[in-house]
Amino acid sequence: MNTAKIDQFLDSLVERGIPSVDCMIYKDHQLIYRHMCGTTDAQKSRAIQGDELYLMFSMTKVQTMTAVLQLVERGLLSLEDEVSKYLPAYGNLMVKQNGQVVPLTTPLRIKHLLSMQSGLDYDLDRPGIRRVLQEKGQAATTRELVDAFVETPLKFVPGEHYEYSLSHDVAAAIVEVVSGMTFGEYLKQNIWEPLHMERTFFAKPMNDLEGLATQYICNEKGIVPMEPSCNYQLSECYESGGAGLISCTEDYAVFADTMACGGISKDGVRIIKPETIELMKENLLGEASMEEIKNNMGRLGYGYGCGVQVLLQPELLNSPAPVGVFGWDGAAGSCIIMDTKSRMSLVYTQHVRNCGMAYGEIHPGLRDLMFE
Repeated sequence: MNTAKIDQFLDSLVERGIPSVDCMIYKDHQLIYRHMCGTTDAQKSRAIQGDELYLMFSMTKVQTMTAVLQLVERGLLSLEDEVSKYLPAYGNLMVKQNGQVVPLTTPLRIKHLLSMQSGLDYDLDRPGIRRVLQEKGQAATTRELVDAFVETPLKFVPGEHYEYSLSHDVAAAIVEVVSGMTFGEYLKQNIWEPLHMERTFFAKPMNDLEGLATQYICNEKGIVPMEPSCNYQLSECYESGGAGLISCTEDYAVFADTMACGGISKDGVRIIKPETIELMKENLLGEASMEEIKNNMGRLGYGYGCGVQVLLQPELLNSPAPVGVFGWDGAAGSCIIMDTKSRMSLVYTQHVRNCGMAYGEIHPGLRDLMFE
């Protein structure tokens, strides 16, 4: 690994307009690389310090899947279980087929949620959500809103296609039912506290937090500041398993290191078994879904397991990264990359929405530099 090349790569991102970047790489519980540069306020006068908070968006999904798989390894649920076993509202689903809406006859299973093959979509303005928010306002809970998702028919029969969706929010509601806790309390007791992740918590619809890096957006005006909002947090009481967390680079790097080292932390605390992480990495997509993640998400060479992309064919990308590298990213351009064979992990943070270069250039570039 050529650290000077990674430094140069990260510095070039700020030169090209990304306000700030931060990157940490661990190997075997040792921090072997960190580089940060840029500014984190709208006036571009405050240099990055490394303790900034970020909206993590879909990087939340990796923690949600860890929570679900903890319950699987404890024998409290199975990937083959029908979702309706835990959420009765999902027992009478409708689905769109051949231009008609008909009753679903194929069960929606937990594995379909985890692999984004549920038939749900990412429509945050669906009628059920609007109805619950009108009735309950900011007091609407995770369970109430997730149950309301079913008021819209599924887009396809579960298991037949891949579509990025609200599936992991539904998975978070299942964790609540099985554990008897709110999703946030479950994560706190089973991931955050064991790993001493003291600066990780759920966002609110609007966030005015000390230490939160200014959020930017790419639009026709360039890269400009925007409000610190998380539109995936549907109410003050909702905890989005798909996109709801606020965290910092250091917390996520500790989590990534733990997963890359087989589920055991640098302090010797195990949060998940190595074989369960291997289950997380197992590709769950069939032929049609593999084409869809490639064409619709731009993930050539990757499959998709339980909430993570998994590198299956690095040769298609001319990448030095090994088969089995896994992780995901977030809507503001951050990413998490892990490898259990080398016991290496990388966490990269930025805070720019609608930043296409993050997914097509930055994340692949960091992956390749990490394993060069």
